[in-house]
Amino acid sequence: MTFPPLREELRGLAPYGAPQLSLEQAPVQLNTNENPYGPSEACVADIAAAAAEAARGLNRYPDREHVALREALADYLSRDVAADQEPISPAQVWAANGSNEVMLQLLQAFGGPGRTVVSFAPTYSMYPEYARDTHSRFVAGRRAEDFTLDVDAALGLVRTERPSLVLLPSPNNPTGTALEPEVVGVLCEALGEDGLLVVDEAYGEFRRSGTPSAIELLPAYPNLVVTRTMSKAFAGAGLRLGYLAADPRICDAIRVVRLPYHLSAVSQAVALAALRHREELLGRVDELRRERDETVVWLRDRGLDVADSDANFALFGTFPDRHAVWQRLLDQGVLVREVGPEGWLRVSIGTPAEMTAFREALDVVLDESGSK
Repeated sequence: MTFPPLREELRGLAPYGAPQLSLEQAPVQLNTNENPYGPSEACVADIAAAAAEAARGLNRYPDREHVALREALADYLSRDVAADQEPISPAQVWAANGSNEVMLQLLQAFGGPGRTVVSFAPTYSMYPEYARDTHSRFVAGRRAEDFTLDVDAALGLVRTERPSLVLLPSPNNPTGTALEPEVVGVLCEALGEDGLLVVDEAYGEFRRSGTPSAIELLPAYPNLVVTRTMSKAFAGAGLRLGYLAADPRICDAIRVVRLPYHLSAVSQAVALAALRHREELLGRVDELRRERDETVVWLRDRGLDVADSDANFALFGTFPDRHAVWQRLLDQGVLVREVGPEGWLRVSIGTPAEMTAFREALDVVLDESGSK
């Protein structure tokens, strides 16, 4: 056996990760869907004070049930329930170190050997890794040509595979496509008590007006889980705080597999401070939506294909050699993401100045290739 004695299915694999370059190498970084607007000085001061207060008690373990944080998250999520519904309760909420850990805990509890996880490509590239790491079988269906979900095809795959979990981002990453609400209900009914439908709303706050959240459907479907994150709209990518809303029995099941005291006292305190400033932190969402829509129009005016987006990014193409386009943009100081179906690139929505730099750089590339 070759040292170290790694699991055979992991040999030769590279770890997940988008390129991380310095600002000197790429002054305009539009590749990881971060919120380009940081917190105000008042918010920073509140976060620093909260972290300092938590530091005074670091000799003690944190609240392993993160009760105060769950109460604050429930209050925040309740703004997405329908007018005639009860608000989200803290018992329906669970949080962890990023929505990545939330997803991993779901697969630890409900996946595993002999169980199947289904998603529909193109989709978030970490999903098969969650399955691999929990010894769950992963099956990927296909989306339609416009990246929407074909309900009949999805139903057929669910009925054939009988998965324990179906993972569906809405908006989808990397395409930005939102799910139709009826799709959620149809799949929940098809899964019944034997499976969970996990709607990953990491980019949910960026959805276009009139696009509902799956949060509204929680009362009707006990096998529905909706995950969120503070990394995107909340400008908290460095915070690493993800959470879910679901039937309390699902939250109870996750407790079985979570690591002891998995959320540090500092993480809880900082997240609570950020939630106190939620109106400010979310204040740029409308601006980013407008910039996204303008970017989509601009790209289409240049003769490119662009997926309809409800997220803070746009998937555009197609290029015979997308890596060459990616490299030429980087040569001009603009870093985008080489991800998704062959021929496509994804650009995160940045500040107006960053998007101007992106447009100018892409114009140069299109002029060079004669595509414009």
